[in-house]
Amino acid sequence: MSGMTALATKSRILEDADYVYNFDRQAYVNRGAKKIFSIEFVEDHSAGVLQDRISDNNSGPGWQIYFNTEPSQSVRRELENVLG
Repeated sequence: MSGMTALATKSRILEDADYVYNFDRQAYVNRGAKKIFSIEFVEDHSAGVLQDRISDNNSGPGWQIYFNTEPSQSVRRELENVLG
């Protein structure tokens, strides 16, 4: 599978799970699930990993943020404030 086909497949998986691409943040966001996937995370991980993270239960009050590198507390707070 080519890189573009793989990314299209992963994008479809996220969109089917009600994630919307946020161009300003370069991330897929699902406000209902309170989860964010950076485009780099999506590109660098398999479709199976994405499906596993999508199905993870977010039982806490905060957002689950999937980036390749853990965001700083200030970036995390900014994301949570902007995204609600």
